Amino acid sequence: MANKLMDPIGRLMGLRYKSHPWHGVEIGVKSPEVVTSYIEVVPSDTVKYEVDKVTGYLKIDRPQKFSNVVPALYGFIPQTYCGDKLAAFSMEKSGMKNVKGDADPLDICVLTEKEITHGDLLVQAIPIGGLRMIDGNEADDKIIAVLKDDAIYGQIKDVSELPELIINRLRHYFLTYKNIPGEKGQCEITSVYGKEEAHFVINCAIDDYQTRFDFLEAALSNV
Repeated sequence: MANKLMDPIGRLMGLRYKSHPWHGVEIGVKSPEVVTSYIEVVPSDTVKYEVDKVTGYLKIDRPQKFSNVVPALYGFIPQTYCGDKLAAFSMEKSGMKNVKGDADPLDICVLTEKEITHGDLLVQAIPIGGLRMIDGNEADDKIIAVLKDDAIYGQIKDVSELPELIINRLRHYFLTYKNIPGEKGQCEITSVYGKEEAHFVINCAIDDYQTRFDFLEAALSNV
């Protein structure tokens, strides 16, 4: 899917200014089969980094207080938004009520055999499935993908082909990464889904983005 925000004003501005990783980066014409992904955190990080939604710069969200280590590259898919459409699908599949989108871009975990030493970078990722996560009453899906052309993971087509240990590591991280000892966690993973459903979730998040940020295209068209 082409990024209309980058044509033509965005491309000209990109020669002078850094593109906002959420709004100014193309998701890719082969989406949802192959998606451009912005990586915020890598497995060696002891600090949780997150893009500042206003400036587009990477910021420290919080130091990791405990021994939780993200088991994959972790970031989000540009030009996506977890809104009403994704929340409705989450409720349909989970049977839960009163779920809303978390108002953030769609998260993605990218598996690779390579040691990537820092975030704040773009990668080409192939979605193979996802985790349906509910954080409180908010839909917070985690797309699972493999790095395009990765020597080890690049041949995997669906999450069902992954070793169970990898899925368990991802589940454990997301179920505990916000926990404080002595307090009950609020995150719940209701299911693990495959490639086709991951594609549908991505398309829902693209539609939600276009609904939420349709004013951006209109604003740029008047520049």
